[in-house]
Amino acid sequence: MNILETIEREEIARLSKGKEIPAFAPGDTVLVNVKVVEGERTRIQAYEGVCIARSGAGLHESFTVRKISYGEGVERVFPLYSPMIDSIEVVRRGEVRRAKLYYLRQRRGRKARISEKQDYIAEEGAQAAASPVADTKAAGAKTE
Repeated sequence: MNILETIEREEIARLSKGKEIPAFAPGDTVLVNVKVVEGERTRIQAYEGVCIARSGAGLHESFTVRKISYGEGVERVFPLYSPMIDSIEVVRRGEVRRAKLYYLRQRRGRKARISEKQDYIAEEGAQAAASPVADTKAAGAKTE
């Protein structure tokens, strides 16, 4: 490992100390709490939307979040290790087959929806539909 990688890892550890950065991917709906400075006051503003891209690596990694605000699409690029980010929370996991979801810019309404991953729904405690094959096997085991 060279000296630049060492310095970068130390800086990442320093910037992310006290913050938990969850694992998220494009297609996930994320809630980013951003520190906003207004005059002398600072406040936390929530920005919730779909992560449409992640780019970069290491200290310079960033992600793009898109949301619809008053009928207008708004995108914002956040550096992952920015001190202006208070916290990141994954609201729901989306099932997509692309790394960059720029095609969502041309979609409106239901066409812009992303289906939710089924395995994450089952983990959260929501009742997942059992397969009919498993039900017949269980019923067959009871009668024998």
